[in-house]
Amino acid sequence: MLVYRIGKEQYCNDLSGLGAKLYGGRWNRVGIPCVYTSQSRALALLEYSVNIGIEFINHKLFFTVIEIQDHLIEAISNESLPNNWKAIPASSSTKTFGSDKLIQTSPNIIKVPSVIIPNEFNFIINPTNLDSDAVKIMAVEKYIYDYRIKN
Repeated sequence: MLVYRIGKEQYCNDLSGLGAKLYGGRWNRVGIPCVYTSQSRALALLEYSVNIGIEFINHKLFFTVIEIQDHLIEAISNESLPNNWKAIPASSSTKTFGSDKLIQTSPNIIKVPSVIIPNEFNFIINPTNLDSDAVKIMAVEKYIYDYRIKN
């Protein structure tokens, strides 16, 4: 299946998970590498927009189109999520839940609902121990950010 992420040019080919490892995110603690992706370009853009201040948005961004193997995905049911998984800012229980899932040896990708649109999904990739065929960059597409999104 195809998933999407958006970011600056210097990171569009980087699937190391270093940014998430350094700063953490909703589904990972600092120190746990992962790559946040979404089921669509639109959801990737919304997730990016709500998680970055307008002063840090680069006008020229890039969508990275990534192919992931379905057998590597663990779909997380809403019932198994921490009760406060939608909290803003993200709760420590959600970070711990996601980190625990990510450090398991298998599967290497977790499918979680979006806080913004709970009926759509994000795919969090654990980049460690993946073989080269498991996760592939299929395309990189230039995108000019429309600042009306933030206004």
